[in-house]
Amino acid sequence: MMGTLKIALYLVIVFIAYKGYVAFKNFEIGVGDRLAEIEEIADFEKEGEVIGLMMYLGDPPKLTEHLYTAGRSKCLEMKQIAEETSFAYYECARVNAVLKGKKIVNIIEEIEVIE
Repeated sequence: MMGTLKIALYLVIVFIAYKGYVAFKNFEIGVGDRLAEIEEIADFEKEGEVIGLMMYLGDPPKLTEHLYTAGRSKCLEMKQIAEETSFAYYECARVNAVLKGKKIVNIIEEIEVIE
């Protein structure tokens, strides 16, 4: 009887700990998303380092478009699709940029080209 009670109490404690962990992680993710949303609505600009997909046109190539991407793999995936459907030159790069929410407003410096 006592063994069963101890096991049940242990399972309840593990369940509560798990629920606390999940709630904490969801809170962290939610805060980041809400902050980006508020910054975008408030027209707040900040400087940061991000991964972006760059599009170059002309001869010599001139940067004409840039797009914020979630990460290296997503950028490379988008680059491959863009190159298959366009004659422009594309590259993924880690850049220091002026951001509004999750949008690149201006490129300050190209730090590293991602292959």
